[in-house]
Amino acid sequence: MNQANHDSDFSAWTPEQAHLRRKGQFHQIDFAHIAEELEDTGRSEKRELESRLEVLLIHLLKNKLQNN
Repeated sequence: MNQANHDSDFSAWTPEQAHLRRKGQFHQIDFAHIAEELEDTGRSEKRELESRLEVLLIHLLKNKLQNN
């Protein structure tokens, strides 16, 4: 299997890494980049949650102010 490059072909790299994991071919897995992607995903999810909570609080405050 030709290994896709994380930096040049991310859309091919991700399913390839999943395939390698499913097949138990651990010696070919790009663990360094997988760890990086997990960290990035965690930060992104946290920012998204914070943003949605901020919008929710703003709407709740607006609603409270309009109903007083």
